[in-house]
Amino acid sequence: QVQLVESGGGLVQPGGSLRLSCRASGFTFNSYGLGWYGQAPGKERKLVARINIGGSANYPDDVQGRFTISRDNAKNTVYLQMNSLKPEDTAVYYCQTVVQGYVYWGQGTQVTVSS
Repeated sequence: QVQLVESGGGLVQPGGSLRLSCRASGFTFNSYGLGWYGQAPGKERKLVARINIGGSANYPDDVQGRFTISRDNAKNTVYLQMNSLKPEDTAVYYCQTVVQGYVYWGQGTQVTVSS
């Protein structure tokens, strides 16, 4: 079965960096795109980065230039490098993929940006 397991969250000061990882299993990793979503307390889950099978990425305006998504097909892992973090980036971050029409989510990893 499809599984997505995130790691790498934590507490970081404003302006700091974190790298999130999402290890995938149960599907042909290099045949599917993946995304990272963030959900702040009391808010809807929203896309922060997406990468396709060719490695092309796109980002919403509020993280463009600060976040970078990448994938390592040999390790079945997708990463999210988060730089210049702001308090408003505080959220649970989820990895997501769509396989044969079904949407799969990981369990999430908490990122807290605070001094």
